[in-house]
Amino acid sequence: MAEVITMPRLSDTMEEGRVAKWLKNVGDSVKEGDILAEIETDKAVQDFETEFSGILLYIGVEEGNAAKVDTILAIVGQKGEDISSLIDNGELKIENNSNAVEETVKVTTQSQISNLTSQISAEIITMPRLSDTMEEGKVAKWLKNVGDTIKEGDLLAEIETDKAVQDFESEFNGTLLYQGVSEGSAAKVDTILAIIGEKGTDISGVIENGQLKSENISIPNEVITESNNQTKNQEQKSNNNRIFISPLAKQLAKDKGIDIAIISGSGENGRIIKKDVENFKGGSIASTSTQKTPPISVPIISGVDSETPNSQVRNIIAKRLSESKNTAPHYYLTIELDMDNAIKSREIINSVPNTKVSFNDLVVKSVAVALRSHLQVNSSWAGDKIVHHGNINIGVAVAIEDGLVVPVLKNTDFMSLSQISATVKDMAGRAKERKLKADEMDGSTFSISNLGMFGIESFTSIINQPNSCILSVGAIIQKPIVKNGEIVVGNVMKVTLAADHRVVDGATGAQFLQTFKKYMENPITLLA
Repeated sequence: MAEVITMPRLSDTMEEGRVAKWLKNVGDSVKEGDILAEIETDKAVQDFETEFSGILLYIGVEEGNAAKVDTILAIVGQKGEDISSLIDNGELKIENNSNAVEETVKVTTQSQISNLTSQISAEIITMPRLSDTMEEGKVAKWLKNVGDTIKEGDLLAEIETDKAVQDFESEFNGTLLYQGVSEGSAAKVDTILAIIGEKGTDISGVIENGQLKSENISIPNEVITESNNQTKNQEQKSNNNRIFISPLAKQLAKDKGIDIAIISGSGENGRIIKKDVENFKGGSIASTSTQKTPPISVPIISGVDSETPNSQVRNIIAKRLSESKNTAPHYYLTIELDMDNAIKSREIINSVPNTKVSFNDLVVKSVAVALRSHLQVNSSWAGDKIVHHGNINIGVAVAIEDGLVVPVLKNTDFMSLSQISATVKDMAGRAKERKLKADEMDGSTFSISNLGMFGIESFTSIINQPNSCILSVGAIIQKPIVKNGEIVVGNVMKVTLAADHRVVDGATGAQFLQTFKKYMENPITLLA
């Protein structure tokens, strides 16, 4: 039976994807795990693997074209199979939409899980889908071991998704009888993660020598572990110089700074596995990035106009920023701060051993303390009401390789400068390694964006909804200023508040900035 493959949602903001390159042609034989195409999302270009084996019967999106998420991408089936019931004159028939196909697959999978559960009288826990873009999860850490007693609500493991590391709770009581994914390894969504049942329950009906019996598993057994490095979903080296490597080996190579292109793989069809990295004697060099950047298709020549199609990144930026600007009526307030006292205060604070406070830390603390006196600024628009937040949670924008994330400092007004400094450094570091947990990026009530380190003196930001305000922080510069009736050289810094006029009136925003200015120009008051 033919399988309809739809355009996947490969990022949380993705609404459509562009086929950067087809790696298979109609008529080609494909196997589960083969890379069908390179899909350009709003974040990057990603390899897209097929979950089915057969013949590529139909391509729904031409190379270089885009399609909405969940629309038809391809059809895989048996050679010579009639797909006329799905396709009419080269187009997908409307009545045969992909949602129905997807639902059938889900029902079948759940039925198979139920069948397994009935065999062993225990609860089978599958890899959860913890984000709308998640296709597989990695067990960053098991918090319970086989044999441990489990209660509903207990944390079983920390699961790393495509966005963050999240705690995963058990919905069942009993004893942990089996772990289907070893710590540090990954598995596809809906594959077996663990089994929980009564202590002493015989699970030999589906488990043998610590492994799932393949004859009892009709759902995709795609758990990627060190002990099972040669499954059909593992990556392999191919003739087009694409490097195939297990996720564990890939991470290990990255940690060791080894270029995976120079490692010989001992796995099936030359795939690189963990022991290949561990045994590599060629020395460490800078590892290569796996993220693809779409090339500019037309060279830019002086004096000659040319065109380059928008990438998905540019398209989504345009869409999101337009939505924010059109939804929230922005206005901007800019003030200039005298930073002389702040510079002196920071030098004194940093003279304390093991203390390193940045100017951005002073900004974060000053904003948090100022919000205590201006709670309307710490509010959100919610349609027919305004939500006044009881906690002050500051989001700090952090640039990462493929975009921007906003880690959140919870209850920032109760944090000391040292705590703010340590927390921002920790979160920024983990953000760049994609190790932030989801709840560490949720719940902000006010945001800060700082481009001062790039020498930007003044700029405006788009509000990070549902916040009602965001503060843009510029560089500290020296220039002539008037002090005590005399022109002297002073250190100044400009900040600009972008506010949602539905929530924060102009006078309210101005008063908040005056309070913020008082704390920034006299940091000693932050210690009161």
